[in-house]
Amino acid sequence: MGQQTMANLLLIVINAFWGLSYVFMKLGLGSLQAFNIVGLRFLLAFFIAGILFYKRLMLVTKKVIISSFMLGTLLFGVFTFVTYGVSMTSASNAGFLVSLTVIFVPLINCLLVRRLPSKQIFIGLIFILTGIGLLTLKHSLTINHGDLFCIIGALLYAAFIILTGKLTKEDDPLTLGILQLGVAGTLAMICSVLFENPSLPSTLNSWIAILGLGILCSAFGFIGQTIAQKYTTPIHTGLIFALEPIFAALFAVLFLKEVFTLKDIISCSIVIMGILIAQINIKKLSKLKVNYIVRKSFSDTPK
Repeated sequence: MGQQTMANLLLIVINAFWGLSYVFMKLGLGSLQAFNIVGLRFLLAFFIAGILFYKRLMLVTKKVIISSFMLGTLLFGVFTFVTYGVSMTSASNAGFLVSLTVIFVPLINCLLVRRLPSKQIFIGLIFILTGIGLLTLKHSLTINHGDLFCIIGALLYAAFIILTGKLTKEDDPLTLGILQLGVAGTLAMICSVLFENPSLPSTLNSWIAILGLGILCSAFGFIGQTIAQKYTTPIHTGLIFALEPIFAALFAVLFLKEVFTLKDIISCSIVIMGILIAQINIKKLSKLKVNYIVRKSFSDTPK
């Protein structure tokens, strides 16, 4: 099995864990408050990653600390909005809305370079907005606060990805990844002390939630993504990331007994279709297909 195949399989596992994270958040919110959950998950992930890669942290510079603070602050904002969002909407809705990150990234890039989005992204955006409208708008044409928080979380995550892309070209990505977890966790715990009554998990569900979020979704997820993306292509990564909301919906039905109506299935399918349209590089795929056919014809030629 090749390195790219292994990397793709790793990304699929990571996206399954990220889909499961919405179930973990629902479980944790039964006895823990939002800032408390965000703080515990990221501090746990920070200590695990710090122990595993302590040698990298010994080489940290002032510049890396500043970059980590910027990224950690954004990460704190992302998961604060997402966690509050999950508390007010269904886990399946949250998964699909947070996946809007993949369309927000190219849109923000278009704003930064002051250029209109491509026709492909524009068509994908129309599909996505249609799907979101069907999924979230009620009879009174109002959107649930939880859905809105998840959309804001997706927008912040897009900004986080763009900033990460810039800063990792200048500093060690693994060191940045570890330190940003510590910053996000610390900020969340400070807010928990100021606005909540922070505590350690006291029930089985809350322990499962924090350990799952901290170990599987944060430590393994963020480190695994960094490693996997070295050995696979952006096209494969984008397509695999589109699986996260599908996993979120699947786990919500299996573990939280959420009910998926035909309207929900159609709405979510339209969102996924829009994400794929915006992400797939048609020209590159066509070129790869032509190259494959040419190689195949030569290999099939009698020797």
